[in-house]
Amino acid sequence: MIKRADLVTYCDDYLDIGIFKDYCPNGLQVEGKESIKKIVSGVTANQALIDAAIEQRADLLLVHHGFFWKGEEPLLTGIKKRRLKALLQNDMNLLAYHLPLDANKSLGNNVLLAKKLGIKPQQYFSTNEIALLGIIKKQSGEEFRQYISEVLNREPLHITADSMISTVALCTGAAQSYINQAINLGVDAFISGEVSENTWHIAKENNIHYFAAGHHATERYGVQALGEHLAAKFSLEHIFIDIDNLI
Repeated sequence: MIKRADLVTYCDDYLDIGIFKDYCPNGLQVEGKESIKKIVSGVTANQALIDAAIEQRADLLLVHHGFFWKGEEPLLTGIKKRRLKALLQNDMNLLAYHLPLDANKSLGNNVLLAKKLGIKPQQYFSTNEIALLGIIKKQSGEEFRQYISEVLNREPLHITADSMISTVALCTGAAQSYINQAINLGVDAFISGEVSENTWHIAKENNIHYFAAGHHATERYGVQALGEHLAAKFSLEHIFIDIDNLI
């Protein structure tokens, strides 16, 4: 068991949230029970995950995508009301970390995705060094596409190029615009979660392989690893629940 305030302070410090200019608040978003014994983690605080956490009698829900995004409607109506009502009625804490969890070099989404895909990191780039560049065993674009599909259990969109792949840059989630920085670094391929219409032309005209592997699929690993880390450090119970999302 650990006090909520102590757990939040530890996470805030561990993820160094103060250095990030984010699109949402990082840390405690909804206050619940003061003492924490059981954590449920998941990618996004949607109703299905909240309901699953309630069923598991969790004291704290730990997510990558929480609430209160910049520019969203501030009124507590509709799905926002229902989600908050469920959390508050069950005295459940909501703890969310967005960019800090992408960037962390031990438990972050990017470094863990690289590890899953056998990419050996060589350097970090982009604002706050969120994205990374690494190397793989030289292979064709089709071979790497098949490997991504097997590892993530998700068929990626592949924009092809006429080169083999040995250097790869990646940034999970909606980071498709980083393809321009990846091109400037001279890599053979770039991976993100989502894709935009203009990404096709950028990749084709620069002869770089591009893989859109899914926003959810590329960001399942950081929050799960953080939950496991907290459970081991503070002798807590932790369950990761994957509410799948094909985007």
